[in-house]
Amino acid sequence: MDAVELSRKLQEEATCSICLDYFTDPVMTTCGHNFCRECIRLTWEKTRGKKGRRKRRGVFPCPECRELSPQRALRPNRLLTKVAEMARQHPGFQSRDLCQVHQEVLKLFCEDDQSPICVVCRESQEHRPHKVVPVEEAVKEHKLKLEGDMRQLREEMEKTQTLQTREQQALAEWQEMVRQQRRLIVTEFKKMAALLVEEEQRLLQALRQEEQDTAARLRENMFALEQQSCSLETLLLRLEDCSTREPLQMLQDMKEPQARKNNLSVQYPEATPILLRTVCRVPGQIEVFKSFQENVVPDPATAYPYLLLYESHQRHYLSTPPDGTPCSKDRFLAYPCAVGCQTFSSGRHYWEVGMNLTGEALWALGVCRDNVSRTDRVPKSPENGFWVVQLCKGKKYEPPVSTLFPITLTEPPSHVGIFLDFEAGEVSFYNASSGSHLHTYVEPTFPGPLKPFFCLGVPKSGQMVISTVTLWVKG
Repeated sequence: MDAVELSRKLQEEATCSICLDYFTDPVMTTCGHNFCRECIRLTWEKTRGKKGRRKRRGVFPCPECRELSPQRALRPNRLLTKVAEMARQHPGFQSRDLCQVHQEVLKLFCEDDQSPICVVCRESQEHRPHKVVPVEEAVKEHKLKLEGDMRQLREEMEKTQTLQTREQQALAEWQEMVRQQRRLIVTEFKKMAALLVEEEQRLLQALRQEEQDTAARLRENMFALEQQSCSLETLLLRLEDCSTREPLQMLQDMKEPQARKNNLSVQYPEATPILLRTVCRVPGQIEVFKSFQENVVPDPATAYPYLLLYESHQRHYLSTPPDGTPCSKDRFLAYPCAVGCQTFSSGRHYWEVGMNLTGEALWALGVCRDNVSRTDRVPKSPENGFWVVQLCKGKKYEPPVSTLFPITLTEPPSHVGIFLDFEAGEVSFYNASSGSHLHTYVEPTFPGPLKPFFCLGVPKSGQMVISTVTLWVKG
């Protein structure tokens, strides 16, 4: 018997006929056949439920010879346990070393199919035209290739590990940079908060001082006027008393009150201005607003017929007078006005408008409802859908808006910033050059979408610049 046959025979002896694998905890029946303990138990469990199969209680048929064997008569086969363990560990007993078709040792290697074959496979029609080499040569060749591949993989692993170390270092450095930046942000904002508190206290102190100074002057004037009023009233009573006396008595008694009247010096104090000099200016506020900046552009289709719009980038007019052409329903006809192309119905938005006023110009800036009247002359008030400040030059002007503190700008700024917080219901106006606050409208909620609003005065009243578009009224 050759080694191959011996190996096959030992494999058969070490294999369970139920699971067709090497024995695990083999036991022997009374008839002398061997099975895995778990295999025979499961087999008999299946037999237990079948009618007419059980002759006696605890007795079952052998799966190979069908001879009845008591279950409690199963005996462990320790020798077969050792044989099965040897079959598992010995390379000569591995089924993978044998051809699955011919059960011959795999001694050859097919280069075309890249698989081991036996000598019988070599003579088959399938492998006859293929290049075949002995397994030893194939192993040697492939071992060299594997060594080259392993060397390349080791190099790649070293490179990967180097890059991994670099990335770990970069991650640690990045996290440290983020930690430092976080500390810097917290520190700088604390510092800024402290400066803002100091600036707030300074402005409040300046406002208190201005309040006290102006109030003191007003009280002083009131006191002086009150004393003067008392003196005038006393003298008036004396003169009235003299005028009711008898003629001779009147002539005798009027000398003293007449002298007092002639010596009376009536003085009227100069009116104390009540315009606030202390302005609300929050450092850095305009820079924060600019993070919400919009590229607002006036819509030529809504512009007053003689309101000219010149685009500096495109270097041409966006709108020209219609010269008798019927105007669309979107065009303003009552005032030299226009609205922006954008419509705002949520969020925060900021834009700036440059101005160059001449003469006694009157302008208006702000936002309006997108459906305001464009043909009728109505006051530009929130009741009519306008939230604007009206700016003038050359004379004092108070807008016809019923606010607690009416806006009066005799020297309007060269740049006005408009900040819209739709959810908060606020429209605020700022001097974009100095950062000072001009006015804020506060609504519980806006009635609908809003558009930027621009209104100029009469011809030759100056120019307005929105983004890259310049507006003026044709003279």
